[in-house]
Amino acid sequence: MDLLHRPGDTAVHRLPPQVKIVAAVLTVLCVVATPRTGFVAFALYFLVLSAVWVAARIPPGWLAARALIETPFVLLAFVLPFVASGPTVDVLGLALSEPGLLAGWNILVKGTLGVLVSLTLAATTAPRDLILGLQRLRVPAMVITIATLMLRYLDVIAAEARRMRTARISRGHDPRFLWQLGATARGIGTLFVRSYERGERVHLAMVSRGWSGVLPEEVRPARGAVWLAGLAPAVIAAGVLGATLLA
Repeated sequence: MDLLHRPGDTAVHRLPPQVKIVAAVLTVLCVVATPRTGFVAFALYFLVLSAVWVAARIPPGWLAARALIETPFVLLAFVLPFVASGPTVDVLGLALSEPGLLAGWNILVKGTLGVLVSLTLAATTAPRDLILGLQRLRVPAMVITIATLMLRYLDVIAAEARRMRTARISRGHDPRFLWQLGATARGIGTLFVRSYERGERVHLAMVSRGWSGVLPEEVRPARGAVWLAGLAPAVIAAGVLGATLLA
């Protein structure tokens, strides 16, 4: 998550995390509920997101590089017109399935917008603030605890994995050879056991220091004006969805 966060002092960064989380979820719901033939609606969603990027000073290149995570879905979207059945249309001399084109477009546009909304939230909200925002939204305490420990010790586990890999290489292990996959698999198992043991020790240490299973609440409630400002993109998206469904 730290790799996805872009520290800044913009109005979007300063919004309370719970407001940004609700706005992101509502916007994604609007995108998902939009019919796949609502081409104008999808263009308007993108324009709303672009306005948020400008306000938050997020470079398009930064978003594009991290949006590559959806590459498998993009490939699926491009394959569907060739393998789907139904009526066909001629596109650049190729007979493509019309239902396949619409299905591929639906996957591509909704997946891309969903990824971009998530990246925007991550870029403008620190991981710790996301946890506090979820806590303010009354997400179950167990979920908050698991997410907190995951974020806190993800770097620790990654560092342990790097040390184990260095130790294997110093003993002659070469991960490029197929027949050494067994050693890699055993290393992953060892890492799991070590992580589990570390988690047990951390839990015992927390309990001995008075841990009750609930994190202290550190995010103050947002005022009504802040909610209105933060939810403005989601409200616009809801208006676009309503107009599309009524058209």
